[in-house]
Amino acid sequence: MDADIYREPLPDVRRWRRPPWASSRPTTRGFGDRFIPNRGDRMNMNIAEALLNIPRKDESTEEVSPSRAAYRKLLSDTMLQGRTRVFSFSNRPRSPLKSSLEAPTPTHIQPARKRRQIPQAPEKTLDAPHIVGDDRFNVLDWGNENVLSIALDDKVYLWNATDGSTTELVTVPESSAPITSVSWAPDGRHIVIGQCNSIVELYDVTTKKLLRTLAGIHQGPVGSLAWNNNHLLTTGGAHGAIINNDVRIQSHAVRSYRGHGDVICGLKWSSCGKHLASGGADKLLNIWDVSRSSPLHRFSNHTHY
Repeated sequence: MDADIYREPLPDVRRWRRPPWASSRPTTRGFGDRFIPNRGDRMNMNIAEALLNIPRKDESTEEVSPSRAAYRKLLSDTMLQGRTRVFSFSNRPRSPLKSSLEAPTPTHIQPARKRRQIPQAPEKTLDAPHIVGDDRFNVLDWGNENVLSIALDDKVYLWNATDGSTTELVTVPESSAPITSVSWAPDGRHIVIGQCNSIVELYDVTTKKLLRTLAGIHQGPVGSLAWNNNHLLTTGGAHGAIINNDVRIQSHAVRSYRGHGDVICGLKWSSCGKHLASGGADKLLNIWDVSRSSPLHRFSNHTHY
């Protein structure tokens, strides 16, 4: 057979017509960005509000119940909040809706610092007759047990700030008066007093008994005392001598510091116990190392002791 007789006829291209659903007009609606699609009229809040409030055609004849109408109104007010535009640059933006899922307010924010009230009147006034008026001596000291010691001429009184009681600790002989310095030990149970005749005495406050007498270490009044711990006592005399005394041993004078030419008015140990500060009536302030006899620092710019 001839192959041309059985060849299938080719489709007539000229008879092809465009389907009725395919429009030849190019679309004017774009597809937006790759990540942000173009929603067109769907972002128009006027149309959205109308769609929420205007009933549909199949519901135009349907009677709407009051609860459904209230739900629609609530939904419109919640979603739109009376706005007709999404963005508005002419007015301040509205505050966001409060939600129960909103994160709580952080509690780490510190409140405003209150102003410190400085009292204008004393809480307590104590009668202190015959107190020594020489500012080179230290006749007051507050212990760790909240008890204030006061030297009045030849007597030492203890005032308990907790209950307000006052007791007399000791009365020294007339030859030792007036008492020129007092100092509490760190344990709050022992107190040492310096006298004008260079004698230093250590007392037990609970039993009011004399435990130790330190004599022959100074010449003249002992005007300043300072504890480094419960057994090392530093004393300052009238001629500028500073002595470390170990109250546990018989030969109590273990070290001396000399850097002043007049009465020692103040002594204070550092919290670490390695450095001592001393001030004298010679208007000098010295800083000492516990293991050295010469001062580490000297300040001489003071105009008064």
